[in-house]
Amino acid sequence: MQASEREFRYRFWIFFGLFWAAFLCYRIDHVNAGQWLLRRLGPADPGRRALQLLFGVAALTAFAAAALRTWATAYLRTNVVHDGAVRTEGLVADGPYRHVRNPLYLGTQLLMIGMGLLTSRLGALVLIGGGLLFHLRLIGREEAALAAAQGESFRAYAARVPRFLPSLRARVPRSGRAPRWGDGFAGEAFFWVIALAVTTFAITLEPRGLLVISLGGAALYVALTAVLRRRAAARPGG
Repeated sequence: MQASEREFRYRFWIFFGLFWAAFLCYRIDHVNAGQWLLRRLGPADPGRRALQLLFGVAALTAFAAAALRTWATAYLRTNVVHDGAVRTEGLVADGPYRHVRNPLYLGTQLLMIGMGLLTSRLGALVLIGGGLLFHLRLIGREEAALAAAQGESFRAYAARVPRFLPSLRARVPRSGRAPRWGDGFAGEAFFWVIALAVTTFAITLEPRGLLVISLGGAALYVALTAVLRRRAAARPGG
């Protein structure tokens, strides 16, 4: 199960489309997934404080997603993370890559789980289930390319490090690659903006702020990737 070249190139916009589709599911299913969950666990009519606490959990999940992706990008580098083509020239086995082979996709899936509490019940299924399916397709494409390019070194790494569910214990020794934290935070600024948007919603329970900040995050991503492409083109041989 592998994503096509077009799917990989436009993966951000496919993820973005999944988020929009999930929230548009409110037109079909009008029940919020978070409220539905609270009613299954407690009183029939959860109060404002209970909703704020639940959506606070969603915000914490979003921050965890942003932190994991930042940690991973600091080692992999922003220009690789946001490249439209699969990069196979090197194998990174430091930082989170010692615990899980695909920490970036795991971070995105965590965000989808947290945001699923803000959608309808149907929307949560679309977002979490659709996200997982697309992640597996992307991973299939990337890992097939890495196996072809890196050969036995990648197969040995894959035999020790889990694909998507992380190990608490590091499975491979450090290789000495130094993280670039500024690069990591810059490359994952969009995820930090989304985490801030979910936090704002958890405090106010006002969806307008969530929408405005999220769209601002998408605009930030577009601007960032444009800068990265210009820098790559300006390099010798770019």
